Amino acid sequence: MFQNIDTCLEKYIPQEELNHVQRILYGKKLEELQLPESCINNVDNVEVKGFKFDSLTEELREKRIVRVGVIQNQIVLPTTAPLADQRNAIYQKISKIISLAAEANVNVLCLQEAWPMPFVFCTREKFPWCEFAESAETGPTTLFLKDICKQYNMVIISPILERDEQDVIWNTAVVIDNFGKVIGKHRKNHIPRVGDFNESTYYMEGNTGHPVFETAYGRIAINICYGRHHPLNWLMFGLNGAEIVFNPSATIDGLSETLWGIEARTAAVANSYFSCAINRVGTETFPSEFTSGDGKPAHKNFGHFYGSSYITAPDGSRTPGLSRTRDGLLISEIDLNLCRQVKDHWGFQMTRRLDLYADSLADIVNSK
Repeated sequence: MFQNIDTCLEKYIPQEELNHVQRILYGKKLEELQLPESCINNVDNVEVKGFKFDSLTEELREKRIVRVGVIQNQIVLPTTAPLADQRNAIYQKISKIISLAAEANVNVLCLQEAWPMPFVFCTREKFPWCEFAESAETGPTTLFLKDICKQYNMVIISPILERDEQDVIWNTAVVIDNFGKVIGKHRKNHIPRVGDFNESTYYMEGNTGHPVFETAYGRIAINICYGRHHPLNWLMFGLNGAEIVFNPSATIDGLSETLWGIEARTAAVANSYFSCAINRVGTETFPSEFTSGDGKPAHKNFGHFYGSSYITAPDGSRTPGLSRTRDGLLISEIDLNLCRQVKDHWGFQMTRRLDLYADSLADIVNSK
């Protein structure tokens, strides 16, 4: 199977031309991080990559260096296995990858959308899949991660299927700080209704707005999956002060791959923050057939989740993507001062016309 575009370019393009191709595709060349050998050549064959985004040295502000990490992974057991076994197997896998991140001194880590479970929403079956839904504050996944956050002095963003006190289900990202405290959550703003992505069978649009969370390692926000297709969603996190916006996702080839490398990157440029795009990996097969409402035959899997997670800086430079087929950990060392440096250079915040947009949007909304 095709691994990723970077490997293909390196294989077929001579080095001199490749330098120009990569400059145009990815911006300035990034320095590779010197990560521990035990992290790179780990026993679980997890792909680990690390890159450093540079910035200017200022006279009046010290650098604000942070290491961010994102994890993409396949499920472990078949979807026919007992639910507790499925979830516990993913816990075991992820705990090992988080330990690799800790070896590499990662400060803030984000997991993929609905990470402790298969991406069941194609099936439209309520039973047994709704059993994966859990409390954001006291559920087993949050309890599992709270100890890890304390152990590694790490902030972790944990996207789960949430069940609230009224038994309403949400697609939610829980933010746990480096002391193991839940400091907040964000519920997915935009719910897809396209192809097999029948997510509104399970949950509706979120009600948390566009929160930004103050952590020991910067101001972070989460734009969950389908929200990346909505520029105003990205905008609002920036207006609320985000310095890093994570985009935990689950999306498949044949649907979104041509958009994948564009949306989170352009959001970073337009809003002068760092963006981190995370996608799961693998093909997940379910016991019962389902259809997409497109006249094609019924089937038992979504398609291939193509991974390819990447990180972008506010100046538009980005890392290469992780593999389309392997579990992976991508690490970037960033200076949060770059956010303001890019604002000063390009002047996007100074030249935008929020008052003009607000008037036009109000006219459109009020005309309906």
